[in-house]
Amino acid sequence: MKPVISFKTMLSVLFFIIVVSGCKKAETEKKQPNFLFILVDDQPFDALESSGRYPFLKTPNMQRLEDEGVKFDNYYVTQSICSPSRASFLTGTYPHIHGVNQNNRHVDPDWETNKPYSLILQKAGYETAHIGKIHMAHYEGERHIRPGFDYWYSFVGQGEYFDPMVNDNGREYQEKGYMTDILTDKAIAWLKEKRDPNKPFSLNLWHKAVHENHSPAPRHEDIYANDPLPVPPYDTHLENFKGKPEWQRIKAWDSKWKSYEHSDTIAPKPWPIKGDKFKKLLECLVAVDESLGQVLKTLEDIGELDNTVVIYSSDNGYFMGEHGYWDKRIAYENSMKIPMLIRYPKAIQPGTKINDIALNIDLAPTILDLAGLNTPDYMQGASMTRLFDNNQNHEDWRTSFMFEYYIDDAYPYAGPNMLAIRTKRFKLIDAFLEDDIDELYDIENDPGEMINLINHPEYQEIEDGLRAGLEELKIKYKYNPDRDWWLRTQV
Repeated sequence: MKPVISFKTMLSVLFFIIVVSGCKKAETEKKQPNFLFILVDDQPFDALESSGRYPFLKTPNMQRLEDEGVKFDNYYVTQSICSPSRASFLTGTYPHIHGVNQNNRHVDPDWETNKPYSLILQKAGYETAHIGKIHMAHYEGERHIRPGFDYWYSFVGQGEYFDPMVNDNGREYQEKGYMTDILTDKAIAWLKEKRDPNKPFSLNLWHKAVHENHSPAPRHEDIYANDPLPVPPYDTHLENFKGKPEWQRIKAWDSKWKSYEHSDTIAPKPWPIKGDKFKKLLECLVAVDESLGQVLKTLEDIGELDNTVVIYSSDNGYFMGEHGYWDKRIAYENSMKIPMLIRYPKAIQPGTKINDIALNIDLAPTILDLAGLNTPDYMQGASMTRLFDNNQNHEDWRTSFMFEYYIDDAYPYAGPNMLAIRTKRFKLIDAFLEDDIDELYDIENDPGEMINLINHPEYQEIEDGLRAGLEELKIKYKYNPDRDWWLRTQV
């Protein structure tokens, strides 16, 4: 005879199942996200397959992030050079606050005053790792390891593309292989074997690529050799610097091309400008895209992909012949703007596009917000999480920002000290030069920044408004150029 289960017992069992299921659901919902921050060096904002700028360039894994997450169309750095930008990503502060304002040889941020987000995550129970370029103070041994990381694998300065010297948790040795592949293998090994699976994690995978001297992986050498390099949008390669500051013409001077001779204009350089160099950069990018795919596959294999905030960006923009330039630094869009892709299906709808102005100082507050942690008062950026929902009102989000640059002791010809204000439509660049003119551009009608409006009387009111706005931003962000003195004592 089968045992009879009473109605009361059945209700008790059902109640128990509901409670346990609810607890498991709540536990899952409360699970803190992981963070994977992939940072490339010198990737132009439009060096993506989706931009169409380079028809031959295929970046399927970057495209996957874009399709399954969010792409920011107006993401900027607060200073366009390696070390300052990296310190801003970590601390959420401007270079004039964290103290790294050029690629100085022995300068670190003030980690005590401006703690990196990694240290805050670490103290909150995250396991943290940094794998790749740091490019700040060039210490050796144990001193090379920065605060806030449980595992450290990096190198001094720019490092080398092939057979690099590395620092593995304080132990220095020469690693064999191609840098992008080495860093990828180390990241995968850490995810699979070295991290504590019972803790949420934060992993920085910061590539040397695609910095010059652009050296592709042997498997990608010359894959674009037969592809013509398209001219830049808005014909910026035809720049002759008419009506622009003299310092810009001096910067563009090239003894192999044309003598400068203090002329008001300079003949445009013949296209392609350093074409082979730029194609080498793009060939380096292919290995980075492969790396991204391998790491995403690893996250899938360990069951953490959808619980990981995958962030992909560059430390600054890069000129690819626009205005006749290469490198970055100055306050043109190609230098200031960077790619930013984020995948996190728990908070971001696939294919989201964001047009609002966002900055590298916003990333640290965003990471802390997603981790359920408070943003410290010293951080000057803002959490971007509310931008993820296009249905929300973004009217109180920033409508302008301040960009800064400090003359580089190593490359003084690269550009003078400057501040710029960028609004949704206009840009004003002040280079603090008494014997030269400033710059004013209507980005909406002149996206290539070819026509300097600074001496056009009809734009005087616009200029005055921008200068007033820049003064407000200087106050807001506690701009203090006099703080620069101590940096130069440590070079």
